Amino acid sequence: MEVYQQHYTYTPQHNVLPEKGEYEQCTFTGANWAKANLAGYVFRECVFTDCDLSMANVKGTTFNEVQFTGCKLMGLRWDVCHSFLLSFVFTNCVLNFSSFYRLKLKGLLFTACQLQDVEFIEADLGNAVFADCDLSRAVFEGTNLQGADFTSADYFSIDPELNTLTNARFATHNVEGLLHKYRIQVK
Repeated sequence: MEVYQQHYTYTPQHNVLPEKGEYEQCTFTGANWAKANLAGYVFRECVFTDCDLSMANVKGTTFNEVQFTGCKLMGLRWDVCHSFLLSFVFTNCVLNFSSFYRLKLKGLLFTACQLQDVEFIEADLGNAVFADCDLSRAVFEGTNLQGADFTSADYFSIDPELNTLTNARFATHNVEGLLHKYRIQVK
């Protein structure tokens, strides 16, 4: 497979999916790959800025030390990516309706992201950070959240009986997200 190390900037007039290959230390700016077939692509130490990969096929795709900033990543099945060395950082991204089912992503960093209706079932998110994130209707079940930081997260509902929360951090303004099932009012 061909290895590429370049910077790619896309415009609405020029928005062609690059050849299938290995992309190392590349930057992608403004790409619109919504519904694209990225199966089998390899991205190592790449940066995606202002890109749209919503509903793309990422089956068997490698994302190793990849940064996403200002990207639209709706409906992605991260759980079908190549799991070896899978690691990313998300900043100011929209990941609504995505799935992280059963992934091992300790220390994952989400900053100012929309994570509405995202599936985190049975994922290992130990020491993950959800800074200033909207977790409306996100599903946590059988999820390892040991040491995770939810201090500035909003709108989550996490059942402490169904998830591992040892040393997870919450703020007084959002602690009621742990009490929804008990129908307790915190004032």
